[in-house]
Amino acid sequence: MRTRRGVCYPRMDFCGVDKRAVKRAKRDFAASTASAESLAGKRQRLSPGTEYGNDGGDMFDGLPDDLVLSILAKLSSSASSPSDFINVLITCKRFNGLALNPQVLAKASKKTFAIKAKNWSESGHRFLKLCADAGNVEACYTLGMIRFYCLQNRGSGASLMAKAAISSHAPSLYSLAVIQFNGSGGSKSDKDLRAGVALCARAAFLGHIDALRELGHCLQDGYGVRQNIAEGRRFLVQANARELAAVLSNPNNGLATRAWLTWNPHAHPNNHHRGSATAAVAAGGGPGCPLLSDFGCNVPAPEVHPASMFMAEWFAAKGGAPGSGLRLCSHFGCGRPETRKHEFRRCSVCGTVNYCSRACQALDWKLRHKAECAPVERWVEEDGEGMDVDGGGGEGNGDGMGDS
Repeated sequence: MRTRRGVCYPRMDFCGVDKRAVKRAKRDFAASTASAESLAGKRQRLSPGTEYGNDGGDMFDGLPDDLVLSILAKLSSSASSPSDFINVLITCKRFNGLALNPQVLAKASKKTFAIKAKNWSESGHRFLKLCADAGNVEACYTLGMIRFYCLQNRGSGASLMAKAAISSHAPSLYSLAVIQFNGSGGSKSDKDLRAGVALCARAAFLGHIDALRELGHCLQDGYGVRQNIAEGRRFLVQANARELAAVLSNPNNGLATRAWLTWNPHAHPNNHHRGSATAAVAAGGGPGCPLLSDFGCNVPAPEVHPASMFMAEWFAAKGGAPGSGLRLCSHFGCGRPETRKHEFRRCSVCGTVNYCSRACQALDWKLRHKAECAPVERWVEEDGEGMDVDGGGGEGNGDGMGDS
């Protein structure tokens, strides 16, 4: 193009410039895209979301089974109720399978088996059986007591308790001793006092408080063993001391500072009815039981074992009696029923209460019966026959027991 003076404008090739810019832009874009794809590919390989899929999986699915089993075993051993363990079973299919592993069931605590009698079912029975087969001594003891006393399957129940006793489970040893003392599941001639004392001594050696108390009474009375009053008294004091130590070492005992050093007889549950004491224990509070009142100490009643609580609830639902003419142990923390008429011994003073053992008699005397016992001139059994009376009293409580 020329101007008026004939000067030409310089010629510019805009198309050439645009082509070079476009080529350069395309090259840069391709390089950046390749770099982004390479980086995304590396992240994809390292991302757990890609490894386990994007269908809701998480990093927990990658934990090895051994670690999950260890966690579940710790949970079962510290469970405070059956619901704590049941909530794990219903979480997912993997948890349900691993939680029923023998390694987990063998560690389950006794509170895991604290099944209510009204909730007893075949599935609960199978669960206890699984735990017992896994070697859980608490499950063996609980299921053994339920079978022996509630389901009246004597042989199987005794075998389960014997299995736990072989593993030095003190409550099982003591329960077998009570069975031998009373001849439970058989006739009166089936009593084996020496076997009962031997089992009691083994449980006492393991520190079982009721066994220490029972052995002390046997030595004081010469029941199944040569009489030794001084040695028997020593076992009774040791039982009381162990009970006090167990209470003081429990941070949830509910005792105020130095509260156990004094005893207020006006506020003591001996003045209350047995029903209120049972309700208090069922609610978890527990009444006081001054087993060391001679020394100025006041300690709460020991915690009731889930097996004993189950038996008490089981027979309460049946009208409070295990059968026609049969009775329950009068100590609310026991729950044992008679397996034949007049199996348990009565209080030789009033004749209104009966106990499966001297340990239960001593506990109930301190807790309740001391305030209720009223002597009578003469009392008879339900069938009109009198009863022999021995001097098997408690720890200096003056409450003898009649032997059926």
